[in-house]
Amino acid sequence: MAEKFVRPRAAELDRSGEYGWDILEALKSYRLTGIWIPEEYGGQGAGVLDICLVVEQLSRACGGIGVAYAVNASARSDRPRRHPEQKQKYLPPIAAGTALIAFGLSEKASGSDAGSLRTTAIRDGSDFILNGHKKWNTNGAVASTFTVYALTDPDKGMRGISAFIVEKGTPGFSVGKREDTMGIRTVPVNELDFVDCRVPESQVVGGKEGGGFRNAMMTLDRARPGVAAQALGLAQGGLEWALRYASERRQFGQTVMSHQAIQFMLADMATQVEAARQLVYTSARAIDAGVKNINKIAAMAKVFATDTAMKVTTDAVQLFGGYGYCRDYPIEKYMRDAKITQIYEGTNQVQRLVIGRALTRELKELTGHLDVTVEHFPDFTPAANPTEE
Repeated sequence: MAEKFVRPRAAELDRSGEYGWDILEALKSYRLTGIWIPEEYGGQGAGVLDICLVVEQLSRACGGIGVAYAVNASARSDRPRRHPEQKQKYLPPIAAGTALIAFGLSEKASGSDAGSLRTTAIRDGSDFILNGHKKWNTNGAVASTFTVYALTDPDKGMRGISAFIVEKGTPGFSVGKREDTMGIRTVPVNELDFVDCRVPESQVVGGKEGGGFRNAMMTLDRARPGVAAQALGLAQGGLEWALRYASERRQFGQTVMSHQAIQFMLADMATQVEAARQLVYTSARAIDAGVKNINKIAAMAKVFATDTAMKVTTDAVQLFGGYGYCRDYPIEKYMRDAKITQIYEGTNQVQRLVIGRALTRELKELTGHLDVTVEHFPDFTPAANPTEE
């Protein structure tokens, strides 16, 4: 499907910035929309690994199409819980591909620090009045349904954040400026504005106030393998273009690929891509298996795969030489698309914080099980200062 419908349109959609509606129709014809939705709501009940496989192949042809598909999968992890009316209303259209969604968490002053958001939702009888501004909303201009996070109890900080389902066309809600992005240009990234936007309490995700921040973090943990899969597809696609070009381009009387220095570059690129693939698949399988505390493995997959994508696509541009810097060839788009994967869904700096904190927790658990004293190390010289020891 990616080879037949996505690859031929990738360059044109990148130049025009248009959304690939024809590609969405192809996804529907191949029954790939909403595969993660439970079967009782029109989907196929697929897991995170299945989502990653699809995103990887779409991104191998076009990173923008890959993320346009992946962002809809957030309906898997933040789908309404313990609220059958919400499920029945919103999940079947997503499964059918007739509804697209967007995720409204970030704001101008709260990106990595999502808990400091300032959009408010003040109760007014059986309704909530939303006021605020959201930033970096992928699918913003094409979505019909938005998951929006707002403070229902500002005095409680992040514990006072709730999640709301807001429909396009709700009075007081408007889609604002579209960002002029460097890459993934086919998918619109927009601001969202809320001015006295009235939302009924039935639109609180799961029907419960105050669980919004936890919901958002769970969504991000389960969505990170999808971003990692996008990066993996970009890295694989960039590697394939580099291999093809290096095997056809001739310099000094032989193909570029015949030079050992180039072979070493390609060998490193291929090794890094395969290592990223195994980590992405492992993290997805862990989530599907119901493993607890998956934030560390999800962060590892995201940080490693996206760093790999940036390195591999940059090296691929280098192998193309001057042509790699020109839009006449496809490889520069892979590098532009890859960059955002290191930034959204939690920057890679934040991912390293997540991993480090998880290691700290594990260390505390580990030291409780170890019974090791200096007698086990006869060559150990105790420190003069007991505190240092």
